[in-house]
Amino acid sequence: MSSNILTNRHDFLLLFEVTNGNPNGDPDAGNMPRLDPNTNRGLVTDVCLKRKVRNFFDLFPPTREGATDNGYNILIKQGAVIEREQKIGEVAAATSLPQGTDNQKAEVAMKWLCREFFDLRCFGGVISTGDGVLKGSAFGQVRGPVQFTFGQSFHAITPLEVTITRCAVTKEEDAKKERTMGNKHIVPYGLYAAKGYISPAFAEKTGFTDADLALLFQALLSMFEHDRSAARGEMIVRGLYDFEHVGTQHANNAEQNKREARLGCAHAHVLIEGVKVALSDEAKAAGKTFPESFGDYAVNNTWTADNLPKGIKLHLRHVGPDAVIGPRQS
Repeated sequence: MSSNILTNRHDFLLLFEVTNGNPNGDPDAGNMPRLDPNTNRGLVTDVCLKRKVRNFFDLFPPTREGATDNGYNILIKQGAVIEREQKIGEVAAATSLPQGTDNQKAEVAMKWLCREFFDLRCFGGVISTGDGVLKGSAFGQVRGPVQFTFGQSFHAITPLEVTITRCAVTKEEDAKKERTMGNKHIVPYGLYAAKGYISPAFAEKTGFTDADLALLFQALLSMFEHDRSAARGEMIVRGLYDFEHVGTQHANNAEQNKREARLGCAHAHVLIEGVKVALSDEAKAAGKTFPESFGDYAVNNTWTADNLPKGIKLHLRHVGPDAVIGPRQS
């Protein structure tokens, strides 16, 4: 994996499903699965998806090989104190730049924190708390190169409230009770889509590298495998379509090609809409109006090496590292 700063724009589509689980509970609705009240289609917030990525790196941090390589600690996690970590960055800046201005020290502190914490380098964050040089500084607002949309199910979901019982009790005064009651919310089945956008312009500012990108995709493919619980027992990634912008110019025109790859060679919505998801012909023939499993869907990637927009390379990440379509040569 390359430690070079990411230079190419990426747009991706993530397909994932839930079976008899709660992909993202709403605390304002008794932890019911989130849904759009207008359509009853299920929702999963971008924050929830980022949490899964953070949890994956917290469980499986990559090895840091050298002093100048990026670190993979997680800033936003259970029990973390952001201001404490921020002060360490400010001390490091003051040590390395004792005669610098506050603005210069704030920039060094921001870059130190981005280098140490993967989620800050990837997603961005607010690090302008406390009374140090980052307070009120433009460098205290970090815009990350990787951003997600909400995930949304393709069809309406029907959340169920399931009553559960427990034969044990918590308190001594309840020892004579035969059982206690509780409940949980589940979605019988739902296939969701979330979109992601990766900007090389912001990658330059936070130090996000090609190696970071490869690890991000690894986390997206594996995050549900290590997030099993009674509420999310069966969540599966069914597709990860990564559209990389590589430029249309000949190798002799390297600078223009680099500009195109950075700016983009096609609109993101056009690329993502080329992956079409609908009920399968078999499900329709059976009279189904809503899906009960992934087998009731037909996922059709309409992009081929012949019709993919020029300057675009499509990586089928869910298939394997060598599953690539394009780019079109003419």
